[in-house]
Amino acid sequence: MSLLAVGLSHRSTPVELLERMSLDADALAKLLHDLVGAEHIGEALVLATCNRLEIHADVTKFHGGVKEIGEQLAVHTGVDMDTLTDHLYVHYEDRAVQHVFEVAAGLDSMVVGEQQILGQLRVALNVARAEGTVGRSLGSVVDNALRVGKRAHSETGIDRAGRSIVSAGIDLATDRLGSLTDAKVVVVGAGSMSTIAATELVARGVGTITIVNRTLERGQRLAEQVGGGAVPIDELSAAITSCDVVVSCTGALGVVVGVDALRDRETRPVVVLDLAMPRDVDAAARDLPGVTVIDLDVLGEALQGAQVVQEVDAVRRIVHEEVGGYLARQRADRVAPTVVALRERAQQVVDAEMSRLLGRMPGADERTISEFRQTVERVVDKLLHAPTVRVKELAEAPGGDSYAEVLRELFALNPSATEAVARAAVVVEEEAPT
Repeated sequence: MSLLAVGLSHRSTPVELLERMSLDADALAKLLHDLVGAEHIGEALVLATCNRLEIHADVTKFHGGVKEIGEQLAVHTGVDMDTLTDHLYVHYEDRAVQHVFEVAAGLDSMVVGEQQILGQLRVALNVARAEGTVGRSLGSVVDNALRVGKRAHSETGIDRAGRSIVSAGIDLATDRLGSLTDAKVVVVGAGSMSTIAATELVARGVGTITIVNRTLERGQRLAEQVGGGAVPIDELSAAITSCDVVVSCTGALGVVVGVDALRDRETRPVVVLDLAMPRDVDAAARDLPGVTVIDLDVLGEALQGAQVVQEVDAVRRIVHEEVGGYLARQRADRVAPTVVALRERAQQVVDAEMSRLLGRMPGADERTISEFRQTVERVVDKLLHAPTVRVKELAEAPGGDSYAEVLRELFALNPSATEAVARAAVVVEEEAPT
């Protein structure tokens, strides 16, 4: 079995398509069961957020698993396969482990370092466990990813990265306008970065905030949190007409705030804070009189890139270290059944030889028999100690699985014996008290 991650996110998919792929709790549960009912999928978890729909699965075959996941996504979301294929990303084996670790650490979020994804991933794991679609293999990966996410936030300042960007942008807007007190603000989008920006602006005493969002209900929820109003996306131009500040962070692929909307505003100056990647604001807006565009390039210079980049680099180092450690442990675990089977085979040889020896010594007393057995077992242990310890060490390196195969060939171990040991280990682990 191998880990496979297939999904769509704000990095690869237009927000309109992501909205079409939203799933309620009943639909998500049905998707989980249909996934594990497929031929090549043994375990499955669905991570569904406003900016992401990912399937993490344990599969027997790569191509078969990708095909079945794509088909189930199409069936359950109503989006045709051709459309999905244009936007799906796929990660397999080691890269799939790295991806889920990066997601948990906040490196793949629209707002770098946001902690909400940790809770969302934990909920996804709990739902999958409740539905019985996650077992030892996939559950172990996600449990470790959650631990890595916690470590990233406790050992670095990554969770402050998004807030630092917003604060720097608002500082520049204040410098340009002189003051934001009583300013009229339009916030485009209702995601994590937009929420941070709206909250920060309220704290700085702006006059009014209008949330403009493609899904009006989500915009209204954010508006209630910050004491503002909300309008649908088709009223964006009208909302911009008399505002002082526009903040945009939608995750859409393409222009959201166009030149015409900014050209048609009143004569007052306006600052446009574009926090999106890719950019939400038409590049031509920079040439309009009275319009100041502050995007992530400008903010990178304002922050000198130092703090945010350092924190991101620190988290990347943690993820790299944790991925390496996890994969090494997995490789060592895969060789363990072969080592156990080898020792069991050695014990069978000892027992057979002791039986043959005792058949020739019918009068031997218990003490003599015990000394013979201990001597033979010590010889066997000493002969096996170095190779079994060394094969475990070698197994932790990339490609280390091959050493287990060499052991099986050299000692003529029956493959069914190692499989039986592995199955027994799973049963013991599952029945162990938690």
